[in-house]
Amino acid sequence: MTETIGGHGGDLALAALRGFGVNELFTLSGGHIFPLYDAARRAGLRILDVRHEQSAVFAAEAVAKLQRRPALAALTAGPGVTNGVSAVTTAQFNGSPVLVFGGRAPSWRWGAGSLQELDHVPLLAPVTKHAGTVLDTEDIVDAVYGAAMTAITGHKGPSFLDFPLEVLYGHPEGPVPLPRVFAPPVIEADPDDVARAAALLAGAERPAIIAGSDVYTGDAVGALRAAAENLRVPVYTNGMGRGSLPPEHELAFSKSRRAALSDADVVAVVGTALDFRLNFGDFGAATLVHIVDDPGQRATHIEPEVSPAGDLRAVLTALADYAGPRADHDDWIEQLREIEDSAREDDRLACEADGDLIRPSRVYGELRKVLDRDAVTIGDGGDFVSYAGRYLEPATPGCWLDPGPYGCLGTGMGYAMGARYTYPDRQICVLLGDGAAGFSLMDVESLVRQNLPVVIVVGNNGIWGLEKHPMRQLYGYDVAADLQPGLRYDDVVKGLGGAGETVAKAGDLSGALNRAFASGVPYLVNVLTDPADAYPRSSNLA
Repeated sequence: MTETIGGHGGDLALAALRGFGVNELFTLSGGHIFPLYDAARRAGLRILDVRHEQSAVFAAEAVAKLQRRPALAALTAGPGVTNGVSAVTTAQFNGSPVLVFGGRAPSWRWGAGSLQELDHVPLLAPVTKHAGTVLDTEDIVDAVYGAAMTAITGHKGPSFLDFPLEVLYGHPEGPVPLPRVFAPPVIEADPDDVARAAALLAGAERPAIIAGSDVYTGDAVGALRAAAENLRVPVYTNGMGRGSLPPEHELAFSKSRRAALSDADVVAVVGTALDFRLNFGDFGAATLVHIVDDPGQRATHIEPEVSPAGDLRAVLTALADYAGPRADHDDWIEQLREIEDSAREDDRLACEADGDLIRPSRVYGELRKVLDRDAVTIGDGGDFVSYAGRYLEPATPGCWLDPGPYGCLGTGMGYAMGARYTYPDRQICVLLGDGAAGFSLMDVESLVRQNLPVVIVVGNNGIWGLEKHPMRQLYGYDVAADLQPGLRYDDVVKGLGGAGETVAKAGDLSGALNRAFASGVPYLVNVLTDPADAYPRSSNLA
């Protein structure tokens, strides 16, 4: 028997998402989308509201990434939608299946100057997998279902729909049938491409694997481990791929990446783009293998030796099952392990650094002592978060959230909201640069009001470090790169109903962090760090 749904447009829109596991709605209130709230309240969906629309989209993206399913943000018409565009773009770059519903001025009065009248679709189309307007209430179920399927099919990404006022408030003439299939088709890679990739890795003298976010979002972590162990290949990770192999695993490496990529004869990049983070896929004389989850993700600026494109779990399982000839990689693994161990000792010393001014490395040295293995760490910033990537090593997959390759600041409080909603009992720790704090700190009020405790650690050096130091190197001076030194971001959080403290001495870090995690409220530890301490960069912008 086919299930049907009645009610107004809001009921139809949310009912179409029922089979995708969507149980929450992130939003900032607006009259154009009231029917969505009415439907959510009666259907038992949790409504979480924010102080800026981009935080709603970032919160939905965090849920989509962590739970590997569609998640929903609803934005009111006009500025509500445009305020969310940077966050939608971030989801597009990150391959996150976010659904964004927008209000829209009524079609029957279009062009007369209704409140917040704007055609959103041309703005959203370039930064989504699908963008459209639903013009009839009876079309809502099919449109929403199609947008959700598009978001999770192939390489994942955001979908956008807006609804004219009369469509969302309207009622269909009769019951509307609901869809019954909620799983996307599986993309199968060319078996010859997969076999060739396996043979290259197995036969190499000095192979390396770099695994990115799509390994986690494609539920391929176990298959990655099996492939690495069968082929005996060192694994480096980035993005949400971090933690796919725990730090103690014999094939998990992080500190020796530069040496590995300089000396490797075969490099397999799995589930991440060949962008500026990976020198655009140029690894010198090494043979390049690029394994992606969809043919559309194949690189066009460089030609890999082979690029299998399909379900990552299936591809990596095939690599794990490879039984052909292989070279002995033990000497190579041992060589990298020696480099790794030496670098870890250097890191240990940096994490214990003392002095009159706190170095970011010391902050992370203290955090390493208090973070649980399954803590979710969220990076929102420049230099301060770059240090986090160097000194924090997630032990559990799916526990690292950062803005990704688009580099949009302001993710922090939205990601924190989505992470706390997903994991009510885990540690949630936001690592915030003082520059990034200006984008989303007001949404601490949203966390306080909705009882969503998180720990926020601000690296407060009073500058835009990612710009100030390079500009000085280029020109011998800097402009537009200074912030107020010693600003009391903890007082801002206290004023919003949370708690916090400022730390000016390294010896006080441990106590402050322990108080923060024990507080049960949004708690900001405002760490005054050395503004002269610049992160040593090796990646290129272009």
